[in-house]
Amino acid sequence: MVKNIMILRFTNAIFGSCWDRNHISNVQITFKEKIGTEGRGGYFDEFGIMRDVMQNHLFQILSLIAMETPATLDAEDIRNAKVEVLRAIPEVVESEVLLGQYGKSEDGSLPSYLDDETVPKGSKTATFAAAAFHINNPRWEGVPFVLKCGKALDQQKVEIRIQFKDMGNSLFPKDVAARNELVIRVQPEEAVYLKMTQKLPGHGMETTISELNLSYSSRFTNLSVPDAYENLILDAILGEQSNFVRSDELDEAWRIFTPVLHKIDRGLVPVEIYPYGSRGPKQLADFIARFGFERHSQVYSWPETPQTPVVASSIGLPASADSKL
Repeated sequence: MVKNIMILRFTNAIFGSCWDRNHISNVQITFKEKIGTEGRGGYFDEFGIMRDVMQNHLFQILSLIAMETPATLDAEDIRNAKVEVLRAIPEVVESEVLLGQYGKSEDGSLPSYLDDETVPKGSKTATFAAAAFHINNPRWEGVPFVLKCGKALDQQKVEIRIQFKDMGNSLFPKDVAARNELVIRVQPEEAVYLKMTQKLPGHGMETTISELNLSYSSRFTNLSVPDAYENLILDAILGEQSNFVRSDELDEAWRIFTPVLHKIDRGLVPVEIYPYGSRGPKQLADFIARFGFERHSQVYSWPETPQTPVVASSIGLPASADSKL
């Protein structure tokens, strides 16, 4: 699915024509793990979640989403484009970082991070992080990229969510016309879907949020999706370097992260406790709202269509995986 980002961007005019600050409000890249450190806390405690996941894995996704069109599909041209976009990102600041560490689950059945016997007593190491990044170039000026990752959360998934801007001078009120979102689900249940507002069948003009949906499990029933490491090992054997980090790309990523990591190491950035199995720190919703993300009032369910029609004023429906982001 990560390799598919370039195909989606550079072969489909419908996306290529709106992939910029004029149409996109914000980009969210999310990495969630349901498990905690599971006895590996002593190793994890040396690095923390930002070094473990965000600075490398999530930044690779960000660079593919944000880079300009490479000159060719040659590995060096692709990596040149990735380095160029990283050079346009200033250092992340602590005021735009939210850190958390998981405590016991709300029912007390699941342990806290500090309950791991391999974790040093009183450790302040973050097991959750959210941070906003800004790209100072003509395409992305003013569009925040919010990266979120954490352990012991409510779901296991990796997902990219591109939220488009509101319709200007819309005939319909904002609480009816939800923002369009392009969602690329990397794992599990690989999928690409575009959230959009449609009319409910019937005589009235009630609306519902639906999707244009490419679910790999239903569309490619006779094909297997290779494991990520299977892909990379094959690339290494074939000498294909486009999915590997070049030294100048690594330098730029560390330039962006190092100042705030030093402050985190000195305990200058607060770490909030969140329950094992939750969405993360309670401040998360307000944090992502600061950077333009809007959650529509209508509960949205993907990929199944509800048996009972859902209208904009509906309440009390069960929250889906999508609505919890």
